[in-house]
Amino acid sequence: MGNLRTKDLSKIGYHNDQLRSLVIGVVSKNFKHHSKQEILDLLVDIKNDPEAFLDNTLTSKIAEKIIGKEEGAPFKAYTLRDEPVCVKTYGGKFIEPSAKQQMELASLLPVSLQGALMADAHMGFGLPIGGVLATDNAVIPYAVGMDIGCRMALSIIDESDSFIKRSAYQIKQALKKHTHFGMEGGLDIRQEHEVLDSTVFNEIPFLKPLRGKAVRQLGTSGKGNHFVEFGEIEMLADNALGLPARRYLALLTHSGSRGLGAAIAKHYTKLAMDTCKLPKHAQQLAWLDLNSEAGQEYWLAMALAGDYAKACHDRIHSNLLKALGLKAICVVENHHNFAWKDKLSDGKEMIIHRKGATPAHKGELGIIPGSMTTPAYLVSGKGNHDALYSASHGAGRAMSRQKAKDSMTVSAMKKMLINADVTLIGGTVEENPLAYKDIDAVMTAQRDLVDIQGKFYPRIVRMNKE
Repeated sequence: MGNLRTKDLSKIGYHNDQLRSLVIGVVSKNFKHHSKQEILDLLVDIKNDPEAFLDNTLTSKIAEKIIGKEEGAPFKAYTLRDEPVCVKTYGGKFIEPSAKQQMELASLLPVSLQGALMADAHMGFGLPIGGVLATDNAVIPYAVGMDIGCRMALSIIDESDSFIKRSAYQIKQALKKHTHFGMEGGLDIRQEHEVLDSTVFNEIPFLKPLRGKAVRQLGTSGKGNHFVEFGEIEMLADNALGLPARRYLALLTHSGSRGLGAAIAKHYTKLAMDTCKLPKHAQQLAWLDLNSEAGQEYWLAMALAGDYAKACHDRIHSNLLKALGLKAICVVENHHNFAWKDKLSDGKEMIIHRKGATPAHKGELGIIPGSMTTPAYLVSGKGNHDALYSASHGAGRAMSRQKAKDSMTVSAMKKMLINADVTLIGGTVEENPLAYKDIDAVMTAQRDLVDIQGKFYPRIVRMNKE
């Protein structure tokens, strides 16, 4: 028998840890004189038609295990904790009670280990936006969210800030030609990126039909608060990037994993809710055990969505810089709707969910935007344990989209843009600057979490127009 490894089994569709252990045990005991390829061919046949192998004493255990998985494990019911785990809140006076209540509910899950609530927090779905939750070997699809891997990317360019005034027309034309916003459509020129060749698209059957849409949407942005903007960044003295302290041209983008991430989120949230039964008011926080086949599948799919989100930013930045004859000297980027494996301060392994929160381990760089007329901050993390090595992912909404729409006119927003020396392409009053909290107050509330390295000022902003 050849050296059969779990990686070989994953390639032919055996993703469950228990099943793979069983297979390796059965094969090593009963198929010593078969070649590796003969064994893999046999295992493919068993997986495709397990009933045909139930009467064979050598293969029956594998077939029974597969059939059990295909029929689906029965759901398991859980009760909530009597007392919540520790949740540290930053900038609590800026946070609405409903967001705090959502975070408290998450802290009562039996798999929860620790939580944190960032200063930009507001009510969301599942976890509040700005909520951070550490769990024990469990991933909560709805705590990662619908826009998996939503992220920020900043390219600092070796040009002075005067480039924007000199080349405003060319920048606007490039933004119109090389960006696309909204739910449908894509760029005129087909985009290429290695993420489209990921084997995960084929390893998980659910993902296969999603690849076509991923190809079409590559290099595009969503709607809502997603943006692509040129501006000027003021780098502070002795900054972590080692750049001279002056103003530079910069490109800043905010977007996520598009339709791919949304489909993954819906599929695995339903799977979690079907198998992990919680009290009705907590059901959206159903989790997948990372030792389960579904948990491992989601983890792979989530990582793919994160890679795809990064690929979209890669293409946006590459296309725009090439069109304008520019070159980045530094790129800073990070996810904020994602789950990571990490360790608590006592060394215990945990899964950290950051729903609209920026990773901020010691020295880790991130970008925290304000609004279309207020600065974004380039920061480095301080590695605060109480905050689960996190910081806010922006200023955070002060108004719902409907309230922002009702309380701001187009003409009033235009005046705000003029006063801030900002040109807006697209955009709606739902994203007007007053819809967001005061970014400087939010930054003050998290001074124990990050150090400021630079300050970015938006100048030409492209958003979706609805």
